[in-house]
Amino acid sequence: MFRQLFDPTSSTYTYLLACDRTREAVLIDPVLDQHERDLALLAELGLRLRWLLDTHVHADHVTAASQLKAALAHGPAITTAVGLACEAEGYERALSHGERLTFGDEHLGVIATPGHTRGSMSFLWRDKLFTGDALLIGGCGRTDFQGGDAGQLYDSVTQRLFPLPGETLVYPAHDYKGRRVSCIAEEREGNPRLAGKTRDEFIALMAALNLPRPRLIDIAVPANKQAGVLQQG
Repeated sequence: MFRQLFDPTSSTYTYLLACDRTREAVLIDPVLDQHERDLALLAELGLRLRWLLDTHVHADHVTAASQLKAALAHGPAITTAVGLACEAEGYERALSHGERLTFGDEHLGVIATPGHTRGSMSFLWRDKLFTGDALLIGGCGRTDFQGGDAGQLYDSVTQRLFPLPGETLVYPAHDYKGRRVSCIAEEREGNPRLAGKTRDEFIALMAALNLPRPRLIDIAVPANKQAGVLQQG
């Protein structure tokens, strides 16, 4: 079972995966403003949430991880998790490269893909790859804050994601043009940021972007270090 959900304010995709037999489920990159939608969908489909995962500490929205866990506190145990290098103390699990996260008869593979942020992770489920901001459709995440490193991002994508089978479906955390899915072959061969670029060329390209500071970064990053608990004051 699979659903791709969208938050129009932040252009964030949230992904719901579930085991058909056991009804255990995973939510990847939930958005605080959409937590009621997600709760309603879980109830409608008769799913029991097992994992609440964030691909990284987001700077453009607040995660719903803590809100959803609190709302479902009287049900089966739910684990919140994010990458170890995020140094986000509000999560129950700090994930490392190569882990396998089980939900029912299914499992997710954890792939460390640092570069957009120091702790960015991607998740592989069957033929679906959830890339966070490491690899976007026709692009990639910026590398100029939160420990970002363009050379590291180039290595993450070219050494850990592009070697996957070409038919692997790419589901990013964001898209700003209404695109919903790509595949490894398409991005490997045609991504304007990465295809045909040397490591040095990519680093130079990223250094020249001069992007504006994310509007919500001062609210989102501290909250997301605590799995979405908003700071007082």
